[in-house]
Amino acid sequence: MGWLFLAIGIVFEVLGTVFMKYANGFARLVPSVLVFVCYGVSLAALVLVLKYMPVSISYAIWSGMGTALIAMIGVFAFQEPVSALKVVSLLLIIAGIVGLEIS
Repeated sequence: MGWLFLAIGIVFEVLGTVFMKYANGFARLVPSVLVFVCYGVSLAALVLVLKYMPVSISYAIWSGMGTALIAMIGVFAFQEPVSALKVVSLLLIIAGIVGLEIS
């Protein structure tokens, strides 16, 4: 059950960050409201995760996967530049998450 809550938390954290882009500095109402809704759901899911997993592991996975997914969305959806350093950095984030889970 903890992994399900963690996945929900990650998805809503990523959605909230995407809506930040569309909110245009809180100039657009609907995306601005969705930022808060998505982050609220994300944090609620993270609180539930902590019943099943240690905070060090769950938060690292939540934040690391969110960061990696947002970086990929930025490249593919928002045409942000990609470089070898960016790709290697994303791989290191993922490797760190895997290392924490294995330990």
